Amino acid sequence: MTKTGKIALGAATIWPVAYMIILLVVVFGLAFAFAGREMPAPERPPVWLLALFALHALTILSVLGLMIFYMIDAFRNERVAQDKKVLWAVMLFFGNLIAMPVYWYLYIWREPDALPPAADTSFGR
Repeated sequence: MTKTGKIALGAATIWPVAYMIILLVVVFGLAFAFAGREMPAPERPPVWLLALFALHALTILSVLGLMIFYMIDAFRNERVAQDKKVLWAVMLFFGNLIAMPVYWYLYIWREPDALPPAADTSFGR
């Protein structure tokens, strides 16, 4: 994968976490802004609420797509130890918002070591 592709995948991986923080700030900001006021029921939802709903739906779909991508990559990636492939799949499924950025950093962003460290055979000579 090219460096640009890795950066794009990293940005897509971080987006759900950033979106969750943004959503919490907006929801609590609105709750504090309208606290104690009686608001009349609108005839139709405001445009910003429809936009937020669309962004929320797109974020959910992106999380599902990323989860599928990372689970497939966990089984195909040769750098993931054979005995840890199922563990990564379970972590990506149940803890996806935390596990996906960790997996991206460990197995996608970091370059594999070109050669394993040479064994020091001079000990005891």
